[in-house]
Amino acid sequence: MSDPIWAYVQGGAGDESTVRENIASFRHWRLRPRPLTGIDAVDLRTQLLGQTVASPVYICPMAYQGLLHPDAEAATARAAASTGALALYSTLSTLSLEDIAAAAPACRRWFQLYLQPEFSESQRLVQRAERAGYSALVLTVDAPVLGPRDRQTHDGVAIRSPVPIGNGPDVVPPARAPEFTDGRYRFPSDANVTWDVLERLRRTTALPIVVKGVLTVEDGLRAVELGARAVILSNHGGRQLDGAVTGLDALPDVVRAVGSRAEVYVDGGVRRGRDVLVALALGAKGVGLGRPVLWALAAGGEAGVRRLVQLLGTELAVSMMLAGRRDLREIDPSLVVRRAG
Repeated sequence: MSDPIWAYVQGGAGDESTVRENIASFRHWRLRPRPLTGIDAVDLRTQLLGQTVASPVYICPMAYQGLLHPDAEAATARAAASTGALALYSTLSTLSLEDIAAAAPACRRWFQLYLQPEFSESQRLVQRAERAGYSALVLTVDAPVLGPRDRQTHDGVAIRSPVPIGNGPDVVPPARAPEFTDGRYRFPSDANVTWDVLERLRRTTALPIVVKGVLTVEDGLRAVELGARAVILSNHGGRQLDGAVTGLDALPDVVRAVGSRAEVYVDGGVRRGRDVLVALALGAKGVGLGRPVLWALAAGGEAGVRRLVQLLGTELAVSMMLAGRRDLREIDPSLVVRRAG
């Protein structure tokens, strides 16, 4: 891919310390192998919000997939359908949410919502998702404004560039930098959203609501108290607040606080099957895959994404077998130990 598109895919906020730490956080944990267990088969199947999926690994919502391959989100949807994976699709997708659904009707799919300046526009997007057969609504809460993405700016790709947005010309991406007036930095009015919006969405839709972008126990509890069925521990791939904690580091505490009341998922830095196993051992119900999907999409389209999902599933199954776990129900914190130092 071109240098500007590579910078968009790979880039994060500020010095990109959180991008690096997302990957490094998995190396803080060691797996405890269990030999001679007699395992001759491993089952990765699970349920996410009541939907049976082939594995706990899902495809994160990522914008502008048409920058990577002409088939865009249709390719990831078909790959997800053929592998039994769950896929989440962005408000800022290159294809419309209806075209994604039509490309792969069998794909288990959720719709990710960026709140629009007018709540009525958000409502219309949600209603379209309902009609198109999306089975959950994923509200992203960590991007009221965009983080300072220096690499992306330097190489010439900006979110507000004229990139096609399939869900309509009126769809608005997150706001950029604030204006400095009267001695203060003033943010756009549509960035100043509170938790009240979750209650408004609950009155708008019967779809289960997932809150994406939670990294603290306090916000996990708040989301669940307001009716969220699941929370995604995510720092937006390190693209928002540089220096933020990683989803994996937040995982044990949030699971202890809300895991009996809602499902807890995590994304950020997942590169291998053993990473998925670590996240599951720390309490995650689902594990999101981000940038590697875009790499696979750019390299091979639908076939590339399908191969990636298959590779990760094989790695996870082998890791589970070597750790003495036959299925996901047998995975627990005793499987991992924190690395000293």
